[in-house]
Amino acid sequence: MKNLLQLPDIQALIDIALREDIGAGDHSSLACIGNSKLGNAYCVAKEEGVICGLELAEFIFHQIDPTLVFKTNFKDGDMFKIGDIVFTVEGKSVSILTAERLVLNFCQRLSGVATQSRNISDLIKDYKTKVLDTRKTTPGMRLFEKYAVKIGGSFNHRIGLYDMIMLKDNHIDFAGGIKQAIEKTHAYLKANQLDLKIEIETRNLDEVKQVLAVGGVNRIMLDNFTPDLIKQAVDLINGAYETEASGGITINTITDFAKAGVDFISIGALTHSAKSIDLSLKVS
Repeated sequence: MKNLLQLPDIQALIDIALREDIGAGDHSSLACIGNSKLGNAYCVAKEEGVICGLELAEFIFHQIDPTLVFKTNFKDGDMFKIGDIVFTVEGKSVSILTAERLVLNFCQRLSGVATQSRNISDLIKDYKTKVLDTRKTTPGMRLFEKYAVKIGGSFNHRIGLYDMIMLKDNHIDFAGGIKQAIEKTHAYLKANQLDLKIEIETRNLDEVKQVLAVGGVNRIMLDNFTPDLIKQAVDLINGAYETEASGGITINTITDFAKAGVDFISIGALTHSAKSIDLSLKVS
């Protein structure tokens, strides 16, 4: 997290979020408390989960007021239960209240993603298969959410459109077919002196065979395959390329896909359907 907090885009995101919430000032706190009163507060968990975003919480408090004292006995990735005190903060009461909502918004969201990641990855911990996230993230929050995925025990796929080639069904159709898409991609990478891994999506066993005939990729995605078809595809590929299952995989079916021997399973629900964990800040 420390490295993330040094990135200009992340600092800009936090600045935008602070301006969005504070505007011309926290008039509610200033009106009834004043700027000199000191106080203490604690964050209590109202449900169990995996904590994530503690260093971010401290960073935001200190953006509001560098004199605030932040303490925690937890670290990102730790499990917590209902009633646990996740962190405490002391200093100017107004500063604590001004930072409260943004701190909780981030921690609740990231803890929700981390908890979802832990719950899903634990389902197939006895298999070689790794759970991957996708680009189905909250705009502006991708780096934070992908950090939370890792904290929960799953793995990151590509970060964006720029760090890996993924030839999906629409790319293939626009290019004129699997062979054309792969050949054009290699020409593009060579012309632009780029060294990027190539993944290609397949929709049936015939397309898997077409990819195997052409070659030149790193990973084959098996999209919307049944577990039985996944096993057949994995047997066809026979270790020549990495394999990834995707599409419609749920907590009720993920074990069947892992049993089929696929290397990776990508699940958009790690981020797009994660439920925020309920945390609350109370005055002590």
